[in-house]
Amino acid sequence: MTDAPMELQHALTQLPAWSAHDGDRPAIVRALRFADFNAAFGFMSRVALLAEKMDHHPEWSNVYDRVEVLLTTHDAGGVTDKDVRMARFIDEAAQGAGVRE
Repeated sequence: MTDAPMELQHALTQLPAWSAHDGDRPAIVRALRFADFNAAFGFMSRVALLAEKMDHHPEWSNVYDRVEVLLTTHDAGGVTDKDVRMARFIDEAAQGAGVRE
């Protein structure tokens, strides 16, 4: 059973560092900048461990000190509580890794 999609604005009110994806599907996005590649990769490794545990994987990219993250629940067709939980963890992990925004 999957989470039910929620209103995108409802999700964003809970996640001030995130914004709506400009694409053709409901998703939330965040761009992060770290001190260097090692900090960015360490952050991604920490998030990857939770993603595996939750069986909920972000769409993301990394270029040197930058990481861009997109969250959506594909099988629900939108943003769900899973995405909000993952985004909150990402926010905490980013702070722990010294995010510079």
